Amino acid sequence: MRIFLDRYFVIPVLLGAAAFVVSTPGLRGRSLPPKPQSSNVSSEHDFDFLLGSWTVQHRRLKHRLAHSSEWETFSGTCHTWRVLGGQADIDDNFLQAPAGSYRAVTMRSFDPATKTWAIWWLDSRYPHHLDPPVVGKFQDGVGTFFANDTFNGRAVVVRFIWSEITPESAKWQQAFSEDGGKTWETNWVMEFHRVAEPQS
Repeated sequence: MRIFLDRYFVIPVLLGAAAFVVSTPGLRGRSLPPKPQSSNVSSEHDFDFLLGSWTVQHRRLKHRLAHSSEWETFSGTCHTWRVLGGQADIDDNFLQAPAGSYRAVTMRSFDPATKTWAIWWLDSRYPHHLDPPVVGKFQDGVGTFFANDTFNGRAVVVRFIWSEITPESAKWQQAFSEDGGKTWETNWVMEFHRVAEPQS
């Protein structure tokens, strides 16, 4: 996959945004606890809600950009922790997909200068291929991120959305657009449910 910056306009990823920080039970004693943020400032604490361990229910479109309505569902797990002194985070995912289980890593890094996040996905089935990062921020409790990419040789805009965030759950969605963001096809949904941390 490669980026087509000269062919597609990435829909307004640099719009003003509001940080959405949720206190997370079971994470006491960890470094860099969330700090109160003003309502119009995105920060390195935007993804604090995701720290810790989760079970994940996946719902994925079997055939993308093919006018298909056939979905497959499967389970997985996710564990997230901070890196770069709290400016970034990594999660380790185990996906029990129908075609065979595999692992994947998500890397997220916050740029204080632009107040935006970049998010990369690395799949164990293709260990030398790193997808172009989606870039964006949170506004009103919803994180929206975009990238220009290709799918099966076709130029697409990729969109990630994080929403429905609570201390115990969250929702992630991926969608593709072939018309510069006029229309979207959602092709993957993940429902996150927190795993209780053992009490010390």
